[in-house]
Amino acid sequence: MDLFTSIDIYCERTDASFWSEPINAVTNLAFLISALWAFLTYRTLLLGDRKQGHDWLILIALVMAGLIGIGSFLFHTYATIWASYADVIPIWSFVAFYLFLALYRIVGLSLWRTLRIYAIALCVTAGALWLVSTALLASDGVEAGSDGFNGSTQYLPGMIALYGFAVALFIRHHAARGWILSAAVTFSVSIFFRTIDLNVCVGFPLGTHFLWHCLNGLFIGFLLQALVRYGRKPQSGLNAETNR
Repeated sequence: MDLFTSIDIYCERTDASFWSEPINAVTNLAFLISALWAFLTYRTLLLGDRKQGHDWLILIALVMAGLIGIGSFLFHTYATIWASYADVIPIWSFVAFYLFLALYRIVGLSLWRTLRIYAIALCVTAGALWLVSTALLASDGVEAGSDGFNGSTQYLPGMIALYGFAVALFIRHHAARGWILSAAVTFSVSIFFRTIDLNVCVGFPLGTHFLWHCLNGLFIGFLLQALVRYGRKPQSGLNAETNR
């Protein structure tokens, strides 16, 4: 595989030049804005509770969210195979890290139970990604549409899991339930716009992929707000029940 092979799978791109997808590239600012929003919330909560020091796991999650925007910017400017790796690796790294923190910090499971569920979830996710690997690293519209959803099937297990997570939090009357449900609904709409991008090219040459970026930035923002507000490390003698 030639890592410098050009990729053309979005309406907006008309050639292999760096700025052939200006809107798709610039809208990746949404991820940086969501990370900044979460950091400002984190700083406010930290200032209000000086007994608790920095939570490095949460700060790492914020940085990883920002890296999604940087990786996607590289993909929508360089548009090569290596840039597609720069795009998908930060995304799935964030998903894997957030899943662990959601189970351990937000839900409040024990470390052992968290690791067991986490291992199963990673295996299922890896299997799903392998099944759609052709669409995941597509270099043209034909390969991208090989799954019938313009490569969006890779995100469907995550969407289903997110709704399941939201339901579980509602059953527990967890304070984070509204944020997670908002994230799930936003993610569903963003997947829709990602899926129809190539289908609307004739009537709308700009395409709809930029809406995937904008809505995904909001989606990530909701997830981070839930984490920052209700997934902080507990103080001595407290546990996740205080987040209910």
